[in-house]
Amino acid sequence: MDRSHGEEDVILKLQQMNLNGDSLTTETGLVYDERMTEFFCIWDKSFPECPERVTYVMEKIRQYGLLERCVQVQARAATEDELLLVHSQEYMELMKSTQYMSEPELKSLADTYDSIFLHPKFYECACLAVGSVLQLVDKVVSAEIQNGLAVVRPPGHHAYWEKMNGYSMFNNLAIAANYAKQNHGVERILIVDWDVHHGQSLQYIFEDDSSILYFSIHRYEHGEFWPHLPESDSQAVGIGRGEGYNINIPWNKIGMGDADYITAFLQVLMPVAYEFRPQLVLVAAGYDSAVGDIKGEMQASPSCFAILTHLLMSLAGGKVILSLEGGYNLQALAEGVSASLKILLGDPCPRLAVPFTPCQSALESICATIMAHRPYWKGLQNFSADKPVELEDGEAASAITKKEFAEVLQESVAEVFRKLPSERTALVYDERMKEHYNMWDSQHPELPQRISCIYAQHESQQLTEHCLRIPVRSATEEELQMCHSLKYIQTIKSTVDMKARDLHRQSDEYISIYLSPKTYDCALLATGSTFNVVEAILTGKAQNGVAIVRPPGHHAEKNMACGFCFFNTVALSARYAQKLMGYKMKVMILDWDIHHGNGTQHIFEDDPSVLYVSLHRYDHGLFFPSSEDANYDMVGRGEGEGFNINIPWSNGRMGNPEYISAFLRVVMPVAYEFGPELVLVSAGFDAAQGDPLGGYTVTPEAYAHMTHMLSSLAGGKVIVVLEGGYNLTSISESMSMCTWTLLGGTPPDLGRMKTPHLSAMQSISNVIGVHRKYWSSLRLQVTEPVAEDTSIQGVTPAQKTSPSPEVKSAEGKHRSSSELHMSPCTLSLPASPEQTIKQTDGSLTFHDLSGSSEQVVDDDSFHQMNLTPKSVMPTELQTSEQISGDKEISDKIIASSVQIYVDQEHLQKSTVVQEPTEGIRATVELAKSLDNHKPAGQVTARMQSVGQRTEEQVPTDQLPVGQGSVEQIPGSQENVEQVTAHTVSVERLSAEVESITISELKSKEAKAREVSPNQSKTTPFCMSESLSSVPVGGARQKVKSNASVSKESRIKAKEENEILPVAETEDKAVVSNPVFQEKTHQEELLGEATGWSNVLRSVPFCQLFGNDVSLESGTLYAVTPLPWCPHLETVHPVPSSGLNVLQTCSDCGTERENWVCLVCYQVYCGRYVNEHMLMHGLSTGHLLVLSYTDLSVWCYGCESYVHNKVLFEVQNTAHRLKYGEHMAGFN
Repeated sequence: MDRSHGEEDVILKLQQMNLNGDSLTTETGLVYDERMTEFFCIWDKSFPECPERVTYVMEKIRQYGLLERCVQVQARAATEDELLLVHSQEYMELMKSTQYMSEPELKSLADTYDSIFLHPKFYECACLAVGSVLQLVDKVVSAEIQNGLAVVRPPGHHAYWEKMNGYSMFNNLAIAANYAKQNHGVERILIVDWDVHHGQSLQYIFEDDSSILYFSIHRYEHGEFWPHLPESDSQAVGIGRGEGYNINIPWNKIGMGDADYITAFLQVLMPVAYEFRPQLVLVAAGYDSAVGDIKGEMQASPSCFAILTHLLMSLAGGKVILSLEGGYNLQALAEGVSASLKILLGDPCPRLAVPFTPCQSALESICATIMAHRPYWKGLQNFSADKPVELEDGEAASAITKKEFAEVLQESVAEVFRKLPSERTALVYDERMKEHYNMWDSQHPELPQRISCIYAQHESQQLTEHCLRIPVRSATEEELQMCHSLKYIQTIKSTVDMKARDLHRQSDEYISIYLSPKTYDCALLATGSTFNVVEAILTGKAQNGVAIVRPPGHHAEKNMACGFCFFNTVALSARYAQKLMGYKMKVMILDWDIHHGNGTQHIFEDDPSVLYVSLHRYDHGLFFPSSEDANYDMVGRGEGEGFNINIPWSNGRMGNPEYISAFLRVVMPVAYEFGPELVLVSAGFDAAQGDPLGGYTVTPEAYAHMTHMLSSLAGGKVIVVLEGGYNLTSISESMSMCTWTLLGGTPPDLGRMKTPHLSAMQSISNVIGVHRKYWSSLRLQVTEPVAEDTSIQGVTPAQKTSPSPEVKSAEGKHRSSSELHMSPCTLSLPASPEQTIKQTDGSLTFHDLSGSSEQVVDDDSFHQMNLTPKSVMPTELQTSEQISGDKEISDKIIASSVQIYVDQEHLQKSTVVQEPTEGIRATVELAKSLDNHKPAGQVTARMQSVGQRTEEQVPTDQLPVGQGSVEQIPGSQENVEQVTAHTVSVERLSAEVESITISELKSKEAKAREVSPNQSKTTPFCMSESLSSVPVGGARQKVKSNASVSKESRIKAKEENEILPVAETEDKAVVSNPVFQEKTHQEELLGEATGWSNVLRSVPFCQLFGNDVSLESGTLYAVTPLPWCPHLETVHPVPSSGLNVLQTCSDCGTERENWVCLVCYQVYCGRYVNEHMLMHGLSTGHLLVLSYTDLSVWCYGCESYVHNKVLFEVQNTAHRLKYGEHMAGFN
């Protein structure tokens, strides 16, 4: 059986993963030795660094029953060789001699250092502290235990390589990091320092080391707080190869609380850490930032430390080691350590106290750090240039809640150490829900086998053995009326006794719906069973839950079935929870199904007790349910304004980078601020890799990470409820990963993630821009343009800009840009004829013809601009006035080397960020918005190749108008600022620009396929919730909402229950196709009983679900090849030497998935291997390639497969060589 690339990738990754249920038990090591209490300050008994610090911590750990749950690790002293991994021989000998010094000698030596006391036992205890941490490193890295806590003293993060400092003799974590590298071969280590004092010595030791990422969040007060160093500020980013690997977040005010620390983690540390991909996480766990500590004067609660620990556990496969540093309020210290230990042991996170409001000073510090590190980390380059929020009267931008220490601590401790349920995860499933099926179409995507395959996967991975099985039940009609009207319920109930034809006719009353005699019963069972899971969690029987149920529910409206959904299971469950608790408890609904949950949004859009967040494919309103209600500007109404958050994806094939970025930048900050008491996940897995309807590439590992993040909310009360997902392998493995994570499993490594799509980051920025008004956690004010100083965008910090930038090839070898042999070409920016881009020696240069400036862009940045090389042969690009006839236009465009079309919508953004793509596309965006009232400028297209150069100016008003074309670009030369250049690594050559499509080329063949408006019309249908519909599953023809209807009109119409105008169908060519017109009467009768609606029942799934196969589509995912493309004229005849279908890649020598260029007949590997054919296409402009695997032809320019007689000769030649015979039908 043939499998898609996505499905193969899923299977391959899962074969490498260990989801065996036996490994679910997370073992945590704890190391402690009472000998570390034997030293103290002889001359000052009140010295804050005292033995009671560790004894109090250990007493509290025993009191909470945590010690017996840990694997107790034997402490040992570090050897001299281990100490020398960081410290000098002379310094070590001096410290060793302190064992024999008198008290005056000790005091005299101590006075030579800053903040130090000495004791004859100090050296012995310091060696013991170092050795204890090394013991944990050995056991964690060798997987004997999952994670660990070292309750040690003295602290170490202030110790220099040759002197004591800040209570520290030896640098425990610095030695541990070098030890892990030397003894265990660990290549990337993250050190997180949340001690209130900056670990300046850790910074100095590793400031030039790119294998260590050091992150410190500390009190600074503009240098007024100890250690009073300018290097503690955000601008200290490291030096040499370590530049960019030192991250400081300096607090400039006291009183920083939970919201400040967690926001810093979400917005800075986590994006960078996902990019860095550490193999080990070491935490300098100082608790002097805890509430009540007299030295730190901060307000971080024990709950905060629990959340921070939980976030770190998603990194490095959960290999996390906490080593005690500071903390001088004994109670706050002990409670903070205990809270962190509970999380290491796998206990659920506590709920945070409200309000969760980061203060203005904290946001300023975070923004300063982001600006300092944007040049080094792709995850920080996508922040928009926000303007300060205009706060309403009486609203303060800085709101630090100042409660008494005892009150804050008591509340947090009560939450952290609340009684936990005896069971971890509740699970509900019943085979009877498979009785709902499509009687006329056994291949309908919403198959009964969906749930049985998921459950079988749970069983095979022994997950069910660790779950509490919950009995099923049917929801009552009374319960359904919490969200649905009685009339609608009775209508669905009446289908139980209907005959097949009546069922089908009733199905046609709805959108993308099929009905069977058991539909009503199964829908009741799905809803009622989920109610039982909710009840189990809220009554304390289980901590979290999983509902493997069908049919799905999130499209179901109050009065209407929609999109395979009948009753809105998740919405009803939210209401059921509130009813059960007797008050409107705060519920968060997170919907990651690829389709917008229109029903859920409409049910709660005026209710502030329910926060609805949806991440979904939108495609500018063309993807199901094709309603503008799914756009980012729909924020709710009335009291619910701000509690509806849509994150709509358009123009791209989204995957892990986009979803993780959305979670870190929007979902989690808002969720913490909202403070839900219950989280319900509308868990559709149709965004998963390999799904036939979604077309996205989210992996099971990413679902695990998202589940892990959500588990830090609502005290861990999270319920994952199945919605969509139509690849049986993908949904089974993805939901299994969610269950694994809920059971306490560690999320697996996500691998190397590409830079998020430009359009995705624009969507996230749009969401933030709209919702900053409602959520203070979104009010980061990154005040400088995103494009500033991004000359190494996409390059790891170690790869700095140089006269000949070093980049990594796919094989991992370093090459200079001059070795890439890029074909020279020159291109000017729109509306600014003086500015050109020329390419020489593998780099692009933005050049101002006036001579004022010149900026270099390396090869990888080339794909960021919409330069679509059409041919290697240089020829003049004519203006539209000089060309007559569509064929002539096509001929000229085909021959040209470079064309630029810039969508006006994108010219209003200030961001230039790379974005994943299927082919060779790129985006140029101007740095400033253009004046809408100025006359249109001109686009100058220039081409320089092999020493030959031509030029022609093309007025923008003569260029074709459409998606991806210039549409009256406003502005003039005076108000266009120079675009900042960007340099990125060549590893990103395949990366990813979907926001501006290739030009919509018109030819006679294309026109022949066009249909006049009067050839096909579709009768608009009505929806009570003002939805415009493109069906999931193809029940109705795709229509588009009237663009002229404003947001205000949509809201008003909804309130008045009016029907908004609906535009005619876009896919007229499909409807008017003779294949449809020649349907026989018998076929029509047969079709009436299929469960699909009449008009488009024969149209391929890819087109019905928004994957438009036409050349003018913004994104092509269709498997239907184009019958013609404008690049066919570049195809050269088969060489006289013939083809070698067994030839390996010319670059890497791989035998996997090789393609042959149909222009030069070079052979390179495809995008699922090392992407060398993609690089070849980018550097040469050769766009048509043939696969030696299946003999298909792909066009990078059109981003589609092509099937045309021009290609038959080469395809037949390859077929004969591969199979020993001619292609069928070849003459």
